[in-house]
Amino acid sequence: MILEAKLPKKILLRQHEITAAYLKEIDKHLLDIVEERCFEMFEIRDFAGILHIHPTHLSNTIKLTTGKHPCYFFEEKILAIAKGMLETNEKSIGSIAALLTYDPSNFTKFFKAFTGMTPKQYRQSFFEKSIQNSEAITI
Repeated sequence: MILEAKLPKKILLRQHEITAAYLKEIDKHLLDIVEERCFEMFEIRDFAGILHIHPTHLSNTIKLTTGKHPCYFFEEKILAIAKGMLETNEKSIGSIAALLTYDPSNFTKFFKAFTGMTPKQYRQSFFEKSIQNSEAITI
């Protein structure tokens, strides 16, 4: 990137430190959510507070370093957790939504926006593929 060539090495290293710390904090927070040690989803300002930087600085740094907005990483990780929970079929979709601090309607909208299908359709599709794969193996 042309802009990076003009920035001092110290600033470039700090950008990558901030990005790595942000991603680590997302993982810690989502683990707390899943293990029910925390019941409110953090926002960018909360992560910025943990990292002792301004929210705008955090957003700009993540965008500059990765080319993506900070919410992208947060949403991707939430989606991965949701998919994993839907695939285990241990919790209802409503329970998964509540655990991830969504109401069921908004969870369905969020999930569909990223996957093109509702959580119910995703779960059904996953289990249909699992059955097809197990039948193909036994034949």
